[in-house]
Amino acid sequence: MAFQRDNLKQCLPEFKNINRYYDPVNKVDAAKILPGEFYVSLHGEMIATVLGSCVSACIRDPIAKIGGMNHFMLPIDNKNVGIELSDAELSVASRYGDFAMEKLINVIISNGGKRKNLEVKVFGGGRVVSQLHSSDVGERNIEFVKEYLHYEGLKIVSQDTGDVYPRKVHYYSDTGKVLIKKLHVIKNPTITDREDQYFSKITKKPEQSEELELFQ
Repeated sequence: MAFQRDNLKQCLPEFKNINRYYDPVNKVDAAKILPGEFYVSLHGEMIATVLGSCVSACIRDPIAKIGGMNHFMLPIDNKNVGIELSDAELSVASRYGDFAMEKLINVIISNGGKRKNLEVKVFGGGRVVSQLHSSDVGERNIEFVKEYLHYEGLKIVSQDTGDVYPRKVHYYSDTGKVLIKKLHVIKNPTITDREDQYFSKITKKPEQSEELELFQ
């Protein structure tokens, strides 16, 4: 059970619409993010999400104890497995993925983190059956994140990706601790419904990547 609490520590202004609450089970202030959202904490909050085909990068500066998590999916689909994507599809996917990663990294660094200290953990990308996207979209999300981090020179220190299960992820932004629960039995379609709605939105009108530069 979780409930709202009036005395939560103040969050960064850009996250005022994120669902924040006090988690009495884990005895910690928490923030829950949905597909397409991200959150950065300066106060050691627990950041929670549930991943199906989407992926999350959990990134923090262990010295500054500032960290955050994103939750995204590439806006591409190819229902016929084995057919290569067009250059246009790859371009859109790359821009969107770059944007999702750079937003998270930039907010961490602009609030005191240092790029050279960043520690990265990656989760999600399951082969979760969905009405709107093919079963291999999770693998494409995983491949993108790994390629992006390799290109940026950021090392993955921990990961739990792929397989056929959704995951519930709790990330502690100050310590880097992660609690993962694989949802072997899906009791309701909430996870796939949320991802389907998100996938439909980003494929109809992909979010345009800004010209962003990473802070040094």
